[in-house]
Amino acid sequence: MTGQDQNSVYIDTTKPHPARIYDWFLGGKDNYPVDEEMARQLLTLDARGRDMARTNRAFMHRSTRWLAGPGGMRQYLDIGTGIPTEPNLHQLAQQTAPDSRIVYTDNDPIVLRHAEALLRSTPEGVTEYLQADAREPRSIIEQAAKVLDFSQPVALSLNALLHFVSDEDGAYELVRDLMAPLAPGSHLALSHVASDFDPEGAEKARQLYAQRGLTLAPRTREQFSRFFDGLELVEPGVSLAAEWRPELGERVEVTGDDPIPGWVAVARKP
Repeated sequence: MTGQDQNSVYIDTTKPHPARIYDWFLGGKDNYPVDEEMARQLLTLDARGRDMARTNRAFMHRSTRWLAGPGGMRQYLDIGTGIPTEPNLHQLAQQTAPDSRIVYTDNDPIVLRHAEALLRSTPEGVTEYLQADAREPRSIIEQAAKVLDFSQPVALSLNALLHFVSDEDGAYELVRDLMAPLAPGSHLALSHVASDFDPEGAEKARQLYAQRGLTLAPRTREQFSRFFDGLELVEPGVSLAAEWRPELGERVEVTGDDPIPGWVAVARKP
């Protein structure tokens, strides 16, 4: 773990942060009034914000179970970790394979403050936390190499992250640069806010983020699929979050009959 003193971490409570907004949607306590205000404004655009967060979280549970089971993964690099909410990725992976090694990465100081919860590994496995920016893939790979063996397959998890990176800021290049050093047999797991179902609402949400100096880049199914160029999609391919291998996890009850607008997929590096 980084040598930064968790007790001296500076947390900016004047500006909302996506990890803390997500925490509020999940019913967590590690957020501030500015985050709640932003979350409530997002609810005026789509009242199912909490359902979206829970549906995304459930996909992480199911995809990790698949990666640890049929996928055969024993190493994980999770970028954009967010505030710990049990069960976390390492707990799910180590339930299936206790010797799994996990590196978490996030750039929000509040996640660093909770890093101890992320480091409760099984005796056979390892968990580590890096305070780093997702837009610095070379630095992340160099630091993660102290824990992960990049000559062996690694599962790269970028759940609910890339819709905070615009095309102009290199979202597609970021995925390419992170996957490049990974061994054949590695996997990529992604979840992402969709813009197909309510383009007007997606644009309003983008503007709301922009007003606060934040980036939001909802994408269409076609745009999301481009992240997997050169990879082999795992069945059922690009799917709505709730429809990706529902047998692997608990059902999330949501309001109404309309689909929750989030694309997900898992793919293998040949």
